[in-house]
Amino acid sequence: MFSCSYVFMFCCFMENDELQIEQEVEDIAKVDGSVTRNTSYFTFALILQKVVSFTYFTLLARNLGPENLGSYYFAISFTTIFSIIMDFGLVGVLTREVAKKNLSAKELLGTVLSVKLPLTFLALFVIFIAAQIAGYGGEVRILIYLAAIGAALDSFTVAFYGVIRGFHNLFFESISSVVFQLIVMTGGLIFMHYGFSLPFIFSSLTAASAFNFIYSYTVLRRKIGVKIELHFDPELLKKIVLIAIPFGIFAVFQRVYTYLDSVMLEHFAGARYVGYYQISFRIIFALQFLPGAFIASLYPAMSRYWVSNRQQLAISFEKSLIYLAIISLPISAGVFALADKIILLFKTGYSEAIWPMQITILACFFVFINYPIGALLNACDRQKNNTINMVIITVISVALNFLLIPLYQAAGASWTVLITNFLMTVLGFYWAGKIIKIDKKKISLAFGKILAAAAIMALAAFYLKTKMSIIIVIPLVGLLYSALILWFKTIKKEEIGYVLRSFVKK
Repeated sequence: MFSCSYVFMFCCFMENDELQIEQEVEDIAKVDGSVTRNTSYFTFALILQKVVSFTYFTLLARNLGPENLGSYYFAISFTTIFSIIMDFGLVGVLTREVAKKNLSAKELLGTVLSVKLPLTFLALFVIFIAAQIAGYGGEVRILIYLAAIGAALDSFTVAFYGVIRGFHNLFFESISSVVFQLIVMTGGLIFMHYGFSLPFIFSSLTAASAFNFIYSYTVLRRKIGVKIELHFDPELLKKIVLIAIPFGIFAVFQRVYTYLDSVMLEHFAGARYVGYYQISFRIIFALQFLPGAFIASLYPAMSRYWVSNRQQLAISFEKSLIYLAIISLPISAGVFALADKIILLFKTGYSEAIWPMQITILACFFVFINYPIGALLNACDRQKNNTINMVIITVISVALNFLLIPLYQAAGASWTVLITNFLMTVLGFYWAGKIIKIDKKKISLAFGKILAAAAIMALAAFYLKTKMSIIIVIPLVGLLYSALILWFKTIKKEEIGYVLRSFVKK
């Protein structure tokens, strides 16, 4: 079913028959070709990276057990919340502004780095003090410090790649995403094999961040040709900060929304329940490479469409929603139906993670389609609306977690994920409708067909899992779903053929 994602990538940029100006079509074709190539590189790389990542996560879960697994990811969650101080929305500005005017990349990056450097030291200090005040045990504090070092390196790495993305180049980032995860897995497995403690296992993550930092710096300097040096321009800095404020506020609340649940779980229920929750959370997190890879390449194109071709922007947005639904709904239905079998990958000690997994995976559909909604708002200079949505959702999330986690532990956090992602989608559609004209009838009809196909597939999975191994069930129900999608005419055969042919073209 992953092949559907490539059909979707193409269809979002199909030439509109109603376009009247030939030059506009030619310009769009140039951008579209770049988007398709970049998305192909990045998606293939992220598929491999996520396969390695999830394999390693499974081995971690089996070897560490719920308690240590919970401590591992609690340290990451705790550090990530504070690491937003290192960036505060600056990378989003870099990518967007470099995409609009490549010649200013050196000055933009230099100015951003002049701010990012002191912010990074401030964030490290805050993390250190917060860990001390919270009174976490010695081993957990070491994990937090290691995670903080990695977060600092990642902050600069993301800035470098932000500039590279502005030049519509994802090739080198695609390579590093795979190598990064291989370093994490190789180091972690070696330390586990020889019986080293949890901090040593965690250190492979920090080592991978160091590699990524050096690699991204080298690519930006030697391959892209952007000289990296501090460049303090008060006027340019003022402009960047004014643009970055909505991005930064959004990022703050997004980090809190995404990672505070694990911190609250550790506080109210203990690290063991963080481990249970991470089983379900990591599955949906691993799958986000699909919309993430596409949006990484689509975002600069959306920015250009907003300026030059609003009609194509609307077409791209609608098709992105439909094809992300084609990918996400069968994932939700399939994992929900097979959760009790999937959990066996992590040993019998994780049986309490089944119900949280089934709840969380239902949010997959909303998580996926929120990607193009958020990208549309940011690309069209409506980042303030995105920020308002995230503030509202984060407040609701914190309130729900305070209410549900003490009552239902990991399942309570999962219910919060489902409810808040649904609300985020509703709010996003409200603002998107004010930017472009959305064909609601077309989208609703497509969603209905996709949901029907996914429901039939889930029923088949429920029945077949009692008769045979899920290794056989998964491809069978996948084929059934694909056949239903074609039968319902949600996607056309010629569109699939076009995309397949595009991969053999230079």
